[in-house]
Amino acid sequence: MNYGNQFESKLEKSLLCLRLGVFLVMFMWTLDKFVNPEHALGIFDKFYFLGGFSKEILFALAGAEMLILGAFLLGYKKTLSYGFVLGFHFISTVSSYKQYLNPWQGPHLLFFAAWPMLAACFALFWLRDYDKRFNIN
Repeated sequence: MNYGNQFESKLEKSLLCLRLGVFLVMFMWTLDKFVNPEHALGIFDKFYFLGGFSKEILFALAGAEMLILGAFLLGYKKTLSYGFVLGFHFISTVSSYKQYLNPWQGPHLLFFAAWPMLAACFALFWLRDYDKRFNIN
């Protein structure tokens, strides 16, 4: 039995699962910008201190984000697409710092779910050369 090939196969399947899971969350957050732009504009204002965006600018940003997510899902240009996803999620995670300081107020405890996802994004970026399942190279 060749344990090297067995390990490689398990690693590739694990990375694919991480990529699909991260994609699902990021896709829903991006889709929210199209479906509920007022909510997304409120998040930009509250967490990123970027108020005053028009819906047109929001839709353009969401469209660009959707293209990047498509590349991420397909494993295309992994250094760039995985790097952007890691960067997007890193900014999203650290911009919520106030919620981490008082986790038992309101739904703030849910914000801690961002940390394992950030770890998944980092693992995908770090191991991108081994993420070979269902990729467009």
